[in-house]
Amino acid sequence: MTGTPILTAAQMRAAEQAVFASGVPDYALMERAGAAAAAIIWRAGGLRDTLVLCGPGNNGGDGYVIARLLRERGVAVRVAALGESRTPSSQRARAEWGGPVEELAMAAPASQLVDALFGTGLSRGLDGAAVARLAELTNAASHSYAIDLPSGVETDSGALLSAVPRFGLCIALGALKPAHLLYPAAGCFERLITAPIGISAPDQVHRLGPPRLMAPGADTHKYTRGLVAVVGGSMPGAARLAARSAAMSGAGMVRLFAMDGAVTGPDAIIHQQAQTAADVARALDDERIAVVLVGPGLGRDAVARDRLAAVVAAGHRLVLDADALTLLAVDAIPRGAILTPHEGEFRRLFGDLPGSKIDRARAAAAQSGAVVIYKGADSVIAAPDGRVAVAAGASSWLSTAGTGDVLAGLVAGRLAVTGDPFRAESEAVWLHGDAARRSDAAFVADDLPDALPAAIAARL
Repeated sequence: MTGTPILTAAQMRAAEQAVFASGVPDYALMERAGAAAAAIIWRAGGLRDTLVLCGPGNNGGDGYVIARLLRERGVAVRVAALGESRTPSSQRARAEWGGPVEELAMAAPASQLVDALFGTGLSRGLDGAAVARLAELTNAASHSYAIDLPSGVETDSGALLSAVPRFGLCIALGALKPAHLLYPAAGCFERLITAPIGISAPDQVHRLGPPRLMAPGADTHKYTRGLVAVVGGSMPGAARLAARSAAMSGAGMVRLFAMDGAVTGPDAIIHQQAQTAADVARALDDERIAVVLVGPGLGRDAVARDRLAAVVAAGHRLVLDADALTLLAVDAIPRGAILTPHEGEFRRLFGDLPGSKIDRARAAAAQSGAVVIYKGADSVIAAPDGRVAVAAGASSWLSTAGTGDVLAGLVAGRLAVTGDPFRAESEAVWLHGDAARRSDAAFVADDLPDALPAAIAARL
C-alpha cells in the first residue's frame, strides 16, 4: 500500500546533497532532471512550438536543459527568462542552451508553455508583473507544464504565495512534495507525474497507494472476519448508514445498538435496542467484538455523554467519529483508537497546531496516541509512530451529509478485518474514494455502500 514518498524542501535538499556526496556533480543532477522532464513533455506534446520560462535559480537551470533537449528533438523552442542565472549549474545550463533568451515581459505566447521559474523552496511570492505574465502566457497555451512545482507555491504547506494559474501537467522532480497533494496548491494542475532523477527518499511520509486486499480464507467464519459493534444515539440515520458501510466492508458481522427499536437497512445487520448507557455496557460485554464505532448520530447531550462513557469503559478497539470527537477531551481518548475528524472537529479537539496539514496530523497522532484521519479533499492519515499517508484528489461530490458516516463504518470494518489501525485507515480512505469515483454525479451518502463491493473486488 505504500506509495510515492513525499519530501519537504529540506529533505529534498538533503537527498540531493547525498547524491553530490556520492560523486555525482551538481550539473549532472540538473541534466538528469531536465532530461526526465523533457522526455515527458516530448511524449505529451511532440513537435508543438514551446516557450520555456526560466528563473534565476536551479529550477530555471532545469528549464534551459529542457529547452536544449527539446530543440535537439526538432521542437521549435523559445526561452524567456526572469533575470540572469545566479547559480553555477544554472549558468552552465544557460550557456549550454546557447540560443536567444527573451525577456519574460516581452515574450509572445506559444502552443506549449513550460514554467521553470521557481520550484522547491520558494519563500515569497512572485511580483505583480511576473504573476500577470505567467498567467497570460499559461492561459494562452493549449498545453502547459509546471516543472517540479508551479511558480508561486510554498513547498511544505501547499499555500499560494502569489496567484498561480492552472497547469495541465505538473512534473515532480525526484519525489513528491507536500504541495503536490495539499490544497490549495494541489488544485493548480490537472495531472501530476513524478520524474525519477536517481535520488533515494525516506518513505515514512508517502502518497496513499491502492491497497492489496485479501479474500477470506476457506477456514474463516463471521467472528474470525471481525464483529463490528456500532453504538447509535439520538439521530439513528447516521448510525444506520455507518453500520451498513461496515457490513459492506468485508467484516464478518455488524451489530447496531440503537436507542429506538426501529429496524431498517440490510437484514444481515443485527439490530438491538440499547436505550440507556447501562444497556450499552451490557451489549458490549462480549469478547467476540473486534471493534466498536461510536459517534455517528450520537448527539451531544448528557445522554450521549453517558453512552460514550459506557463505550470507552468497555475496553474494545475504538473508532471515534463525529459527536464522539466533540464530547471527548484529548486526554480521555484511549491509546490506539482511530479518530476521523474533519477540519472543524480537528481544531476543536487539538486546537490550532502549527505547520502544514501533515505536520498537524502527525502532532495530533503523537499527542493522542491515536491513528488520525484528518479528513478533507487532501485527507492525511497519521500514526503515533510518525507514519503518514496523504490521499489527494477526493471527489468533490463527497461534500454532502453522511459521507463521513460511511467512511467511519468502512474504517471500523477494515479494522475488524486487519487488526491494524494504520492499514485499516489507509484501506478505508482508498476504498471510500474509489466508491465515490464509481458512483454517479450528485450521489448521496446512501449510494456509496452499494459501490463498495466493486471497489473491494478491484483490489483483490
